[in-house]
Amino acid sequence: MRTLIPGTLTILSAYPDPPFDVMKDSLATGFDIELMRAVCKRLSLELRPLAYSGEDFNGIFAALKERTCDAVISGTTITPERTAVACFSKPYLEFNQGVAVNRRLAPRVTSTAELRGLTAGIQKGNTSDIIARRLLTQGYIAAIRYYPYHGIGAALDDLEAGRIGVVIKLFPVISWLTRDRPELAVVMQVRTHEQLGIAYAPERADLCDAVDVVIEELRQNGTFAKLQAAWPGTEASQ
Repeated sequence: MRTLIPGTLTILSAYPDPPFDVMKDSLATGFDIELMRAVCKRLSLELRPLAYSGEDFNGIFAALKERTCDAVISGTTITPERTAVACFSKPYLEFNQGVAVNRRLAPRVTSTAELRGLTAGIQKGNTSDIIARRLLTQGYIAAIRYYPYHGIGAALDDLEAGRIGVVIKLFPVISWLTRDRPELAVVMQVRTHEQLGIAYAPERADLCDAVDVVIEELRQNGTFAKLQAAWPGTEASQ
C-alpha cells in the first residue's frame, strides 16, 4: 500500500472532538483514531496521527493537497463543498446536530421556536454553521458568534456565563462536551442526518477504496461494533 511514508499511514484530526478524536495524556485516541488503528493493523501499516491546529476546520483539507497527510478523519461530514477538494470514503457513521443551552438561564427551551433572542456559538468551518445561518435567516436566533475550531471550550464557558445562549455542534460531540457541565444540557437534535467520511487527496481513490474494504471487514467481524461500545455516543442517530 503506497503511503507518504512507506509502511505508515499518516492521518490528520482536529482536537478536541470527542468521542471521535480525543487527546488523552498526550496520546491520540477516540473512535476515529482506534478505527484507523484497526485498519492499519489489517493493512500491516503503522498509524501516525497528527493534530490539526488551524482556526477554521475547512482548512484541514489543504493538508491533503500539500501532501502532509494521507487522510483526514475527524468526525467529518461529507458535503458538496468538501467533495470538491477531496476524495471521500463511503460513509461510516451518521448523526444529527445537537443544540445545547444553559438550563438555568433558558429552562423552557425545547424547540427552535424558543431560541428567539439567543446568540448561537459556532466553530469556524463547522457544519453547524449551516444550521445556525438557517435559524438566523428564519428569525429563530438573534445572532451568531464564531469561535476558532479549537475554541469550543471557550464557547461552552460563554454559554455557562450567559454571554451566548446556545451552542450547536454534532450531537455526539456536544453531548460529550457538556456531560461534566451540569448547567448545560443538549435539549434537541436538528435532523440533518450528516454522513461522516474519511477524506483523501483526489488522486488517492486507491487508498480510499482499500480502507473502505477493511472497514467493511471490521463491520462484518464485529470490531466496528466493539469500537462503538467503547466510545459511547457513536451509535446511529435517531
